[in-house]
Amino acid sequence: MLRPAVNQILKNNESYYSLVIAVAKRAREIADEAFEKKEVLNEKPVKTAVDEFAAGEYKIIEDPRLRR
Repeated sequence: MLRPAVNQILKNNESYYSLVIAVAKRAREIADEAFEKKEVLNEKPVKTAVDEFAAGEYKIIEDPRLRR
């Protein structure tokens, strides 16, 4: 199974923490949508979320005021 490398997903000096939080939020959305529609998922929501971020379908937006 090929997975995208973290450095392929992170752009503009974004943090790993931001990626983890963003993927977790998106995975929860995917799982909740599937539950509401009573769909069976063929792959894990986290994998789908990572693939979406790697493909550029979703982007990480960080608040610059929170960075140190």
